[in-house]
Amino acid sequence: MLALWCPDWPATAAAIADDLPPQQPIAVLGANRVVACSAPARSAGVRRGMRKRQAQSACPEMTVVPTDENRDGRIFEPVVSVVAGLVPVVEVLRPGLLVVPSTNATRYFGGEEILAEKLIDAVAAVGVEAQAGVADELFTAVIAARQGDHVAPGGDAAFLAGRPITDLVVEPSLSDPSRTDLVDLLRRLGITTIGAFAAMPIRDVASRFAADAVVAHRLANATPGRPPSGRAHTIDLVIEHMCDPPIERVDAAAFLGRRLADELARRLASVSVACTRLTVEAVTERGQRHARTWRCAQPLTPEATADRIRWQLEGWLTGGRAGSPERPDSPIGLLRLEPIEVVAAGALQYVLSGNGLPEDPEVDERVRRSLVRVQGLLGGDAVQLPIPSGGRGPGDRITMVALGDERIPEREPDAPWPGRIPQPTPTVLLDTPIRVLDLAGRAVEVTGRGVFSAEPTTVRTDRDGRERSWELQWWAGPWPAGIGGDDQGIVARAQVLLDDSRALLLRYRERTWVVEGVYE
Repeated sequence: MLALWCPDWPATAAAIADDLPPQQPIAVLGANRVVACSAPARSAGVRRGMRKRQAQSACPEMTVVPTDENRDGRIFEPVVSVVAGLVPVVEVLRPGLLVVPSTNATRYFGGEEILAEKLIDAVAAVGVEAQAGVADELFTAVIAARQGDHVAPGGDAAFLAGRPITDLVVEPSLSDPSRTDLVDLLRRLGITTIGAFAAMPIRDVASRFAADAVVAHRLANATPGRPPSGRAHTIDLVIEHMCDPPIERVDAAAFLGRRLADELARRLASVSVACTRLTVEAVTERGQRHARTWRCAQPLTPEATADRIRWQLEGWLTGGRAGSPERPDSPIGLLRLEPIEVVAAGALQYVLSGNGLPEDPEVDERVRRSLVRVQGLLGGDAVQLPIPSGGRGPGDRITMVALGDERIPEREPDAPWPGRIPQPTPTVLLDTPIRVLDLAGRAVEVTGRGVFSAEPTTVRTDRDGRERSWELQWWAGPWPAGIGGDDQGIVARAQVLLDDSRALLLRYRERTWVVEGVYE
């Protein structure tokens, strides 16, 4: 596999769009922070993550532009075109990074180094600097491209072993958004190199970390990537659209791309799959064809699919810049979307908000609109939001408020609550009757002094006509919460550990025990 990487592509694309000279420092900003900068800007002390004012103070003459994915994708199209002119099979990971299978091309050109030089020279002819990396596996090739390295056959694992663990997240198109947390945790555990992570048993990785850690572990070991899915589908997944009238303008192409992306998403959902590699092909009225294959680490959403269609067609229709291939010879008459690699739909997860993730106003607004739509279909109380409340039990400390209502808790959360259960809080809330027994089989109660009437040893439940019992390995409590004038008014809670390793939170009220929560 050969990867071709264009360093600082957002900054490069912005400089090309504004026709700036190569020596002019330039920085691309997103959320008032530097997300990419050119080499002259870095020489002046500008770094990614800097705030705008800090970056401008380091380099006052620097040109500052906002981030624009459409600009990045449109201007990258000429680069893809010249590469496709030499190697027919090209996969775009993102604007600024593409990969090609080098086996056949290597035989044609006479070697991997010669192929890499040919591609770098071809890209330089359109005014873009690039670096190439060659390796057996895609991830290794992308890492090698950042160093301009050529990894010997079979040497991927050895090449990656000494690399820092942060390389697992250096390329966002090949990593899950949650992988940053994984890398931070590994560093705190003292695992600072990819080789140290690769040496961990896969069973320990799968049981200790999230699902993406298994994918990262496979990358660290240079395990061959999965082949395209051979699953048979009950319906054809290819989307073909005859353009009537033919498309000549970028805005018309973007509108059609959005509609076809939604149609493709519905067709994929009907067979419970999601697309990770998509070929977008456009055919003009005179038969000229223009195709690109896009690969993504995460399954493509309708929005991501529409973006890639727009980037590709906009770059082709506008003809890119001087030195790039010619524009279409006639208006586009056919647009074709072909998923060439799919995964189970369970692999597609939409980020909502929270969980330590950066705030995204666009995502928050999309979530709000979706909830309002559901509320309009099912009624005002059908959509409720949890807000922190005050109370002693886990269920009491959450108040559900209908979407759109003022978020006022039933009880003051910051008030003192004597008898509140200690941390951690149960992950599952229940209300299942249960009996607590002592060694002699007698019922255990909570006395007026707030203590057990006898030491609990067993819990028993009747469910579906069947009686089951468990021995207690450990217990804590009880913690009284609202002792009345007699035993009928006592409310108390206790924690118990069963012999099957389950931990329960029990609640006692009116001489009856119930399972209030389960710890997982």
